Amino acid sequence: EAVAADWVLEFACYCLCRHFGEGCAAEFRRWGDVAQALINGLSRIPPHQKKVVYLCQLLIRIAKGQKLECHFENDPGISPLESALSFWTLLEKEEVKLEKLHEDIHRLIQIQIVAVYMENGYFKEAAEVLERLFTDSESDKPLRVKLATVVKSKDPYVPLLQSFSYNLLINKIKSYVELFMKESETNFLIQAATKQIESKGFGAMALQNKTLNVNENDERNSGTKLRFVLSICTFLYHINGRMQNGCFNVDFSLVWMYVNCLLGLNNLQNVEKRGGSLACCRRRQLWTYKEDLALKSGIKKFGVGNWAKILAHGDFNNRTSVMLKDRWRTLCRIV
Repeated sequence: EAVAADWVLEFACYCLCRHFGEGCAAEFRRWGDVAQALINGLSRIPPHQKKVVYLCQLLIRIAKGQKLECHFENDPGISPLESALSFWTLLEKEEVKLEKLHEDIHRLIQIQIVAVYMENGYFKEAAEVLERLFTDSESDKPLRVKLATVVKSKDPYVPLLQSFSYNLLINKIKSYVELFMKESETNFLIQAATKQIESKGFGAMALQNKTLNVNENDERNSGTKLRFVLSICTFLYHINGRMQNGCFNVDFSLVWMYVNCLLGLNNLQNVEKRGGSLACCRRRQLWTYKEDLALKSGIKKFGVGNWAKILAHGDFNNRTSVMLKDRWRTLCRIV
């Protein structure tokens, strides 16, 4: 059971990394839930799994980094990015060969912790977190002084913060994730699945981990997906049968959890109804009457242009400052 859980956790981390790189939020959340459930089931983190666990926790927090209402620690004063920084520090200790990339990402997370507070209008909190993050060392002093000046100006759009943007942080982490994925190709479950695919002749595209273009009206794609899952189940079944001598037994509740994650569905018949995950990611979310009221109320209170403040104090459903600005332009044209 422990061995099988190791395989699935490593594979979940691999999928989490892939969807983080592709920017597919729905798939990322789904695999994040799987990884988190497996991590929560660990009584302790085995030394060989530390990197996998730390990376999963880092990515989950980075994805929520701009949402100050999300809390991962018992202390509500700890932002998602500040929590992410603690896991990045742990990751840095696990490897030393990427020193420059480690340093760049570490600094970007620090800067964005301050920037996110400022973009949401929490300048006092930005000053407090700045004191927590930076030591009195000489190496930290230049950046600490610059950020302190930015916080005093209460302007989240100064060139310094724009030069070290959240998008830059995401791209740097994607570079790190790509390196991790190359290392993870040696994962036993991936290798075993690859052999099964080769033996069944499913083609090079699947071997390269590229997303299949699912035609909603093509039942053969559904069958291919099902055969892929069943091949892994068959493989694990044979292992289970051969290792009844006390070494281990595969926990098939874990296997079926893995199957459900691969399918992403309660049953195969829902494929045509739900369509591809990428389409779900890109589907536009219509504005509600309640959100329009919150936007108008925020503009009345803070004024046009203070989108970050309006976003922080209004009741919006997964919106950004840019979305608020665009919606206001639309409402003005309607009037």
